[in-house]
Amino acid sequence: MSSPLPADEPLICSARGCHAPAGWALRWNNPRLHPPERRKTWLACVDHRGSLGDFLDARGFLREVVPVAGSPTLDT
Repeated sequence: MSSPLPADEPLICSARGCHAPAGWALRWNNPRLHPPERRKTWLACVDHRGSLGDFLDARGFLREVVPVAGSPTLDT
């Protein structure tokens, strides 16, 4: 199990090759593998919120998209 990030470490977008700060948490689960209450999280920057969300949603995995704590709410 990995250790939590230090409080001063910036949260970075989960998209491959992206190093932008994350503003959104895409909370998901795979119903074939996870109990209904379990949530995994991908982080997304403004540019990748849509594509990462679309990927998860197309598979029926996306449960919610919420702003990352400490970031402004970006309604797009």
